[in-house]
Amino acid sequence: YNVKLQYVSPPELKMPTEVTDYVKSKKISQTYFEDLLEAMPHTDVLYVTRIQKERFPSPEDYEKVKDSYLITPETLIKAKQGMIVMHPLPRVNEISVELDADPRAAYFRQAENGVLCENGFTCHVARQNVSHVARQVLVMLLGKC
Repeated sequence: YNVKLQYVSPPELKMPTEVTDYVKSKKISQTYFEDLLEAMPHTDVLYVTRIQKERFPSPEDYEKVKDSYLITPETLIKAKQGMIVMHPLPRVNEISVELDADPRAAYFRQAENGVLCENGFTCHVARQNVSHVARQVLVMLLGKC
């Protein structure tokens, strides 16, 4: 793969140097943007997270940027048709619910896959490390392991 990372954030939330140094040591291309729309035409996978209030020194600093990176249908006008939008969920307001019907919105599939992985892991652990009764309870809750 020819991976190219593009970071989009306000300066206050720029990717930590230890992360960018590690990525650089792996010879992976990196570009930093403050403007989301500038990065959009070059993006294959947009991984969105909320702007975390707790990372700012003051509420005023947070208020200045909190709505700067909202993902809406309008935001995706310049995006590739095959791009996907991922998000760890739950969302606050960083992704418009209007985007949910867009085929590029992959976050619900992402969440479903996470649940399936967790269930698989639980079933594996159940087979290995729990009593017969506990295994029956897990089967009742999760379905056949």
